[in-house]
Amino acid sequence: MTSPILEINGLTVDYGTSRAIAEVSLMVPAGAMTAIIGSNGAGKTTILRSIAGLVRPTAGAIRFAGVDILGLEPDAIVARGISLVPEGRRLFGSLSVRENLEIGAYLRRDAAAVARDLVRVLEHFPALAERLDARSSDLSGGQQQMLAIGRALMSAPKLLMLDEPTVGLAPVVVGTIARILRAISAEGIDVLLIEQNAQLALQLARHAVILENGRVALSGSADDLACSDQVKAAYLGI
Repeated sequence: MTSPILEINGLTVDYGTSRAIAEVSLMVPAGAMTAIIGSNGAGKTTILRSIAGLVRPTAGAIRFAGVDILGLEPDAIVARGISLVPEGRRLFGSLSVRENLEIGAYLRRDAAAVARDLVRVLEHFPALAERLDARSSDLSGGQQQMLAIGRALMSAPKLLMLDEPTVGLAPVVVGTIARILRAISAEGIDVLLIEQNAQLALQLARHAVILENGRVALSGSADDLACSDQVKAAYLGI
């Protein structure tokens, strides 16, 4: 396995008296896409929110590019190169497509690089290029998901995290999102993907982690996990 861009050790998160995740340790190898799969309530979203600084863990450590980021504010984490596409997209519905994309670059001061990245994002998502002045609330579900990913890319992330990017989308749109994620990964952006569609996740990712009841049940290469009888029975419907 290549060296990790992200390392989590002994991460524990409590919501009141409820333990969401317990002593989770995992790593995201550099230069690849990593998937976290598991049933609803397994703790997948809590892990992403902890990395992004939106949740304060009870215990554990999170290191990104060799630096401890646990306890940093969300904007400081974005500035270090981590961007989250949250479940539900969380777009600014009254703002235009262009304005939502520009908000993604709010911490950047390199105007020329921001302009180049906007061009690149619109190359990934030509449907957005045609609707730059439209309100984001007027977009289809698939277009809104593309905009959420595009907005995250505008922060120039080293690690792009996505929480259920294909939920509720038509199969043809799911295929488009999958193709774009492959292209983003090929460009050198590391990807950490949470995906309810386990089969798709294991097809896209090189490394995978299976979470059960707030703990890591299995981890390894996505190909190996896809061939596991346990994974086939529990997650792939085989």
